[in-house]
Amino acid sequence: MKIVFATGNKDKLREIREILGDIATDIVSMKEAGADIDVDENGNSFEENSKIKVLAVQEYLKANSEEYKDAVIMSDDSGLEVDYLNKEPGIYSARYLGKDTSYTEKNNNIIERLSGVPDEKRTARFVCAVSAALPSGEVLTVRGTMEGRIGYEIAGENGFGYDPIFVLPELGKTSAEITEEEKNALSHRGKALRMMAEKLKEIGELI
Repeated sequence: MKIVFATGNKDKLREIREILGDIATDIVSMKEAGADIDVDENGNSFEENSKIKVLAVQEYLKANSEEYKDAVIMSDDSGLEVDYLNKEPGIYSARYLGKDTSYTEKNNNIIERLSGVPDEKRTARFVCAVSAALPSGEVLTVRGTMEGRIGYEIAGENGFGYDPIFVLPELGKTSAEITEEEKNALSHRGKALRMMAEKLKEIGELI
């Protein structure tokens, strides 16, 4: 069984391969599979966007790739929800303040917008919706979350994106200050991917 993951993010793909490393299958990116296409993620939720991506990549590969036409296509749409900011940036997390804006700028902007806001009102979560398009045409979708709060400063060199401002209260660290193994065990993406792996095993796709 081949899995094509619809992402061009090398950091995300490394994380995905680490989390699903116990599954006996090859995991390649959409570009590695030959689907170097732009997908308009115009859904209104993380789930809708992840479904849009898997169906677009599946359609392309069925028409253009003998090797991957019957692969399981997987995708995630993930982002940060800050409760005090009405769950911004949400589904626009990657495009927040502009697609080419650095995450240092994005993180500093969120910290500035929460200036003076106390701990109990700085609640936030990472959300990840993972979809899998099966050769049969069925699409499975799951959601994982990681609860925390927004810190007062950027901290940590590990991780990527909004990790340096996302504090895990039970650890007293940001998700950029913990190890990759710790993050994979706790993260929204880790939870969603493990749920999806179980679903795929149940229906025999990875057995």
